[in-house]
Order: sequence, then structure tokens, then C-alpha cells
Amino acid sequence: MSEEKTTPSAQDYVAEIDTGARVPAGGVGRLILAVALAWSLFQIWIASPLPFIFTEWFGFSFGILNNTESRSIHLAFAVFLAFMSFPALKGSPRDRVPVLDWVFALAGAFCAGYLFLMYAELASRAGDATTYDIVVAIVGILILLEATRRALGPPLMVVASVFLIYTLFGQYMPDVIAHKGQSLTKVAQHQWLTTEGVFGIALGVSTDFVFLFVLFGALLEQAGAGNYFIRMAFAGLGHMRGGPAKAAVVASGATGLISGSSIANVATTGVFTIPLMMKVGFPGTKAGAVEVASSTNGQLTPPVMGAAAFLMVEYVGISYIEVIKHALLPALISYIALVYIVHLEACKANMKGIEKSVRTTLAQKLMTIAFVVLLICLTGLVVYYGVGWIKDVFPDSAAWIVAALLFAVYVALLAFSTRYPALPEDHDMSKLPELGPTTKVGLYFFLPIVVLMWCLIVERFSPGLAAFWATALMIFIVVTQRPILVLLRGAGDVAAAARVGWNELIQGLIAGARNMVGIGVATAAAGIVVGTITLTGIGQVMIEFVELISGGYLMLALIFTAAICIILGMGLPTTANYIVVSSLMAPVVVALAADNGLVVPLIAVHMFVFYFGILADDTPPVGLAAFAAAAISGADPIKTGIQGFAYDIRTAILPFLFIFNTQLLMIGIDGVFEFIVVVAGAVFAMLMFAAATQGWWLTRSRLWESVALLLVAFTLFRPGFWWDMVYPPYEQRPATEIAAAATEVPAEKFLRLRVTGQTIDGDIRETTVRLPMGEASDDGMARVEAAGLFLREEEGRVYIDNLMFGTPAETLQREFGVDFDWEILFVERIADRPPKQIMFIPALLLLALVAWLQLGRRKKQGDAVPAAA
Repeated sequence: MSEEKTTPSAQDYVAEIDTGARVPAGGVGRLILAVALAWSLFQIWIASPLPFIFTEWFGFSFGILNNTESRSIHLAFAVFLAFMSFPALKGSPRDRVPVLDWVFALAGAFCAGYLFLMYAELASRAGDATTYDIVVAIVGILILLEATRRALGPPLMVVASVFLIYTLFGQYMPDVIAHKGQSLTKVAQHQWLTTEGVFGIALGVSTDFVFLFVLFGALLEQAGAGNYFIRMAFAGLGHMRGGPAKAAVVASGATGLISGSSIANVATTGVFTIPLMMKVGFPGTKAGAVEVASSTNGQLTPPVMGAAAFLMVEYVGISYIEVIKHALLPALISYIALVYIVHLEACKANMKGIEKSVRTTLAQKLMTIAFVVLLICLTGLVVYYGVGWIKDVFPDSAAWIVAALLFAVYVALLAFSTRYPALPEDHDMSKLPELGPTTKVGLYFFLPIVVLMWCLIVERFSPGLAAFWATALMIFIVVTQRPILVLLRGAGDVAAAARVGWNELIQGLIAGARNMVGIGVATAAAGIVVGTITLTGIGQVMIEFVELISGGYLMLALIFTAAICIILGMGLPTTANYIVVSSLMAPVVVALAADNGLVVPLIAVHMFVFYFGILADDTPPVGLAAFAAAAISGADPIKTGIQGFAYDIRTAILPFLFIFNTQLLMIGIDGVFEFIVVVAGAVFAMLMFAAATQGWWLTRSRLWESVALLLVAFTLFRPGFWWDMVYPPYEQRPATEIAAAATEVPAEKFLRLRVTGQTIDGDIRETTVRLPMGEASDDGMARVEAAGLFLREEEGRVYIDNLMFGTPAETLQREFGVDFDWEILFVERIADRPPKQIMFIPALLLLALVAWLQLGRRKKQGDAVPAAA
């Protein structure tokens, strides 16, 4: 199927999913665009320091909104645009807005904006809602469910509806999940008139952080950065075996860094990469599957992670930088393995790359790489210390000086780019471009990304403020890049170029808002799930349910939890996906792991459920990303989804591994050497896993060789599994020796305790917990009490006397349900034992045996396929 025929259908499909398929003409069409533009401007306003500056200038409050008010207006925009942009049914008119949709749009916007319009009145009668309040809440919930169905399809609407029904009629449910039930008035008030449901944390994150990052990505795309990243990846990798497919992986990874949708990612990069993959020999099914797997993994990759990174900050209670650190290694090794899978597929089919127009020697390549790395390092040092020096010497005017320097660098990079031909904007990549000129022509696109990361990592701004400054720079680039380039080239109409720049800015602002419609209503609808959990206590019910069907076996419980996350995630956008699975299933994993003596950091649990929720994007029968890819390739969407999931098996094993080996999340790594060992071992292990599942390494693998590669991969990933059989990881000490054990715990580490007691439901539970310890001290009991845990001893047994609120000990109650009068059975001390990485030695010896056999067989068969491109 030709590209010209497939591209429109893919765009139409993605429009139905992401931005709305309805495109009315005339004044109504302009109204939709104007509302979308107004939404973007509103979000930029509340994220900026301008309201506070104007308030200071004018001496009275000017445009400053609290969290509840801004969330209310945010949802009002989203609901209005949902009904204006998304038809009710497939047969509904798309060139006009029916009267009923106008009614829903206006009523929905009013109900959503009710908290802003009536904020003072609602605050004065908190908990004592009027009949009018309840009617508005009920109508608002119903309209929100319909908006969710239109914008996202039935899945999330059905999930939210099921939770509402469960809240209202819990007393009629089976005993295993039953609760006392709630009245309609209580449900309406809790879900709509408080910040526990629809207007809770999820919608707050969408309002404060997600919108700006989606807008940032839309402006980057409008400026041409998407085309630049794709062509740069193609130029660098297109000459290798299966090069276009490898370029698809890298390009999707680059756009996925800033994208909030795997479906949009497929549409953006797929129109370039899928036809190219098919051209070099990939079947349509596999070409689409590679793009689907790449785009899905983009949602797992920092810094945005489909906007879930910001939700994790709120739900896990750690800083944004910590979230990025923990998510980085799994995402990297997953992408590296996907590139390797593509390479193995190319080897099996004996594919070739696209011929390079200019050939370079290995020495030239190494010199270029070394020069680029050195230049980046030197630039980083100059910028870091230079900006620090400016802030020290010119504290009052540092911001203006840095802005002037940034502008000078921007203009210099634009001038540098004029030495090379501009990048074509069509999809034709039949000829491999040169890497150097392709890279140099768009270097200025990295400036907003550098500003974003600088604000987040160095200045430690909030994600919202960091995104604002990056977006502000992106707006400036969109408006000025064309006229400045015309001036520098000395040819063209500057005024016309400026008009194009302003038009692109407006289109980018509109596109960012329309891309947010689905996310806005999704986070609001997902808030219904969160509200149900806080109102009914279903979280504890799910723990008991999973424990019952798994028989208490942790691995079975994890497998069952993973399956539930995939089912819950089908058809949901990334943000809603994470909200649902983390709210419902994360407490299940924490509790069951602790009951089995495995204390898992909360971030590892949230990453576990998030990974499996995202895998729903390419899991049949829903697999929305697979349908988008199939629209481009012309292949069967179900087969594309199955093949994509087969490629994503490497991603599916990661959550199980980092539950048991948290070093994969950069947790518990002491020293640079251990860091290198962990990273190298994890990357190599994932490559071996990919080779085992593909049935090909140095040549076609025999069955026992694939099994051996799996064993090697497992050992490199989790050497402690075997080592724990020889050397137990912990020593048990009597509870009465807790003071001595606390003295031995290093500063800022944890004291492990095995405790038992009665839960809030009256059940007796035994579990393992970790108490965060502060500074080191010779007085162990003082350290324990400083952490907020107070004990008493009765007849040689130790009991918890109190858990102080606002101290590290509070986590024992919040995460594990531990309370006063629970008994401490014993203390666990980390055992002194040889490093577990010794298990790498037998694993590598087994790998050497497989390599020797395969090399011999390849030589004998004359199969001269290289192992790496």
C-alpha cells in the first residue's frame, strides 16, 4: 500500500482518538479553535509568575487562582471541547455541531466550572451541600462519563461507571467485595464537590504539569523538531542492517520523551518509518509492531513518561528527580534491547541497510564520537560554572544576563544551520541523508530541552515552572526562527516569514489544547476511581481478593496483578491508565510482598503496575497503538498487536525483576563500580533475553541454547536468587535487641522488622516492614524514637506503643497498616556475605559455551552473519 493512500487514514484514525474527528466549518469551527487557544493561554498564565508580578504592580490580587479554582476551569475547557470536537456516534455529523451537543457542552462546562463560580459559597457550607449543589454534581458526573466515552471510547467510562455502581450498591455485592454502600447524595458530594474525587490529585497534575508538557511537545512538533529527530535517527542508523527499523526505535524514543500518547507517537513517526521498514524487507505486520513497541516504550521513558512521572511525585511522595532516576535504567535497557531485536530480525532475513552516500572509516567514526562527547562535556562545565558565577557576581540581574546569552547562542546556532540545506518536510526518505549536516541544521531545537532539564535538575524548579520556562523559549523559537533564518540567509520576505511564525505559534497552541482534551477528561474520570477507593475501602478488599486467589504465593499474586493491570489499561490514555492501576493495585503488591518477607520500595511497586498498564496499548483485542500502526502499514491490526506484544515481552519481564532486584531502579547502589556492574549486567542480560526469545544469537539457536541464554539473562538480572540459597541475605535477631540493631544501621538506611498484629478489619496479619533511620548514633533506642517509633516491653516481648504522625514511622501505618499494640517478632540484620555478583562467573562461562558452539556451527554452515551492526 502506498504512503499517499495510507497516511490520511492513519491521520483520521488518530484524530478520532486524540483531537476529535469533528471539523465544523464557519463560525463554529473558529469558535472551537478560539476556545482551544484560550485554554492554552489560560494554562500558560496560571503556570507563569505573571499573576504575582501584576498583583505586586497593581496592589491587589490579579488573576491568582487556588488549586481548586484552576482545576475547575481546566475541566470546564476539556468537557466543552470534548462535546464540540468528538461526535456522539460514528454516524453523527462531523461538519456541524448538533443542538444536543451544544447543550451537553455548555451544561458540562457549567458543572465543571461550578467549583470556581461558587467557590466561596461551597467553602462556607463544606459538608452541608444544598439540593442545587447535589443536582449540579450528579449532572456533572453523568456528562463527564459521556465526554469520556466520546473522547476515549467506552473502556474508561465503563470502569468509572462500575466503580460508581459499586459505591452505591456495595451492600448487594458478593461477600468478598461487599461494603455498607453509600447514598447518592454522599457519592455526588464526595466525587464532585470535594478534592477527593473528580477534582483530586489526578486532575491537579493534569492542570499544573501535564498540559504544559503536552503543549511543549506540540510546539516542538510545530517548529519542525519532530521531523528533525526522525531524520537525524534515520541518517545515523539507516545504513545498518534493518536500519530504518532501528531509526524508528530511536526516533520514537526521542518523540516519546515529550509525548503523552503512544497513539500520537505512532502517527507522528510511523508515517516516516513504517513504509521505510517495509521497503528494506520487513513485513507490514512486523514493521507496524516495531513502531508500536517503540512508541509504547516512549511512555515509559523519562522525563515525561506520558505525564505519569508527575503523578508518581504526588502518589509516591518523592521528588521528580528521584522518579526520573529510578525510571531511567529500565527504559534505556528496554530500548537497547528493542534495537537489538530489530537487528536480529534483520539478520534472520539477511536484510541490508540503505547505501550511504559518504563512507567513513572506523577511526574517523571514533574520532567524531570522542570529539562530540568532549564538546558536550566542556559545554556542560562552562554552562554550569558560568551560570553559577553570573548568579554570584550579578545576583539581581543574573536572569537577564543568562537570557541574553541564551539568545546569543540561539542566533549563533541558527547562523550555523544556514551553512547546510534545510530539511525537507515530505515523507520521502528513499535516499540516506548525511548524519553531520542533518544533525547540525537543527541543533537549536535542543535549547528548550536543555532549559527544561536545567530548570528541573540544577535549579530544582517545580515541573510546572520548569515546563513554563521551556515552553516560553519554545514559543519564542516558533515565532522567530523563520524570520531570523531569512535575515541570515539574505533571501526571502521577512514579514511573510514572521506571519508564518505567528501562524505556527497559534496552530501549536491550538494543537496542544486539542491534544489535552482526552487527557483532561481522562484524569477527571479516573478521579472517580480514586474517590471510590477513599469512600469504600476497596483497596483492602483487593488485597484480600488477590491473596485469596493466589493462595498467598507472591509470584502468583504478581502475575495476577500484572494481568489485572493490562485489562484495566486497555483503551486508557497513559495518565488515566496509571491513576487507575496505581490506586487499585499498588497497595496489593506492597501488602502481599511485605507479607512474604519482601519489603519493596513504593516507587518499584508503582513502576510495576505502570509498566503493565502501558503494555495494554499494544495488547489485543483493544491495542489502540496497534490499530494506528496498521492503518499506515495496511496489515492486520490484531496480528500487528500480537507481534508488538511479542517484542514487548522484554519489557514485561522488567517489572518482575526490579521488584526482586531494586538495583535496576538505581536503589541501594553503593559506589561507582557497583553502578557500572549493575548497568552493564542489566544491559547485557536484556540482550541475551532478546536473543533467547528471538531464537537467534550468533546464528539460529537450538532449543537448549535458547534456554541457556534465558538462564544467563536471569542470573545477570538477579544474581541474588541463586546467592540467597547459599548465603541467606538476613540474620534474625530477637526483638529485645532492637536498640543494638538500630545502632548498627548506617545513616539514612532502614531497620527491617517482622511484625504482627490486628488489622482494622479484625484480621491477624504478619508482615515485614522497613523503618527509615536518620543520622547514625550510639544510642540505638534514641534513633528508633527519633524516627517516630515508640516501644514497650512486656514479659520479654516488644510491642509498638505509638507511631508519631509526621515522622518516618508514619510510613509503617500508611503503607503497611501497622498500628500501636502490634508485636515486633524479630529484627532482621543484613548478613555479612560475599558479593552476589560472583554468580556472574558461571553465567558468563555458560554463555561462552553457547558462543563457541554457535560460532563453530556458523562457520561450518557458511553463515557469515555478523552479530552486531
